[in-house]
This record gives sequence, structure tokens and C-alpha cells, in this order.
Amino acid sequence: IVLFFYPAALTPGCTAEACHFRDLAAEFAAAGARPVGISGDSVEKQQEFTGRHSLGMPLLSDADGTIRERFGVKRGFSLAPTKRVTFVIAEDRTVLEIVRSELRMNTHADRALAALRDRKK
Repeated sequence: IVLFFYPAALTPGCTAEACHFRDLAAEFAAAGARPVGISGDSVEKQQEFTGRHSLGMPLLSDADGTIRERFGVKRGFSLAPTKRVTFVIAEDRTVLEIVRSELRMNTHADRALAALRDRKK
């Protein structure tokens, strides 16, 4: 699984990031993984985000911050309550890669895919 945390649905940066994951969906499937996004947005906002951009992947709502806190990506301020971090997690629950970049949106999907491909070599 590729679990990508993002600050806020329907914002320019998060849209670019999610759409890049969407555009690489076939490559992720070939590598045996599926991206899953998560933020503090409501279920309704996640559904709107998915529908508006035809994302075709699960987007989870962590409105109370429990999951973000457990992964260490929860911030203490409300404008951007989630750090932009991606975790590549193997079937045995081993973390293969952690991608941290607040400004380079495409690097999350690109590096996650590279980690998955490297694992298969």
C-alpha cells in the first residue's frame, strides 16, 4: 500500500499530488500496490475531491486526527493540519520508503513507485 497524507482536499498542491498518483495508477498496479490518500477533511469533502478529479482511489477522512497522530504527520495548527508525507508499506507491514516534501508534489508518487520497483529487482 502507498499511504499518502496531504494537508487539504481541493487545494492546488494537494490536487496536483493526488492527480499525479491517479495518472500513475497503472504503474502502481503493475508494481502490486494501490495508493490511498488521507487527510483531515470530511468524508463529504473527500468524495467531492475524488469526483471532481476522477481520482479512482480511496481517500480517507481522519477528521479527529487519530491516524495522522499515529503516523507522526499531524500538525498543531488548523490551516494545514497535516504534513505532506507518503509511506510505502509492504505486505508484511514493513515501511519501505518515507517521502517527505511539502513543495514538490510529484516527488511523492515518483519516489513511492521507485521504491516499489526497486523492491522487485
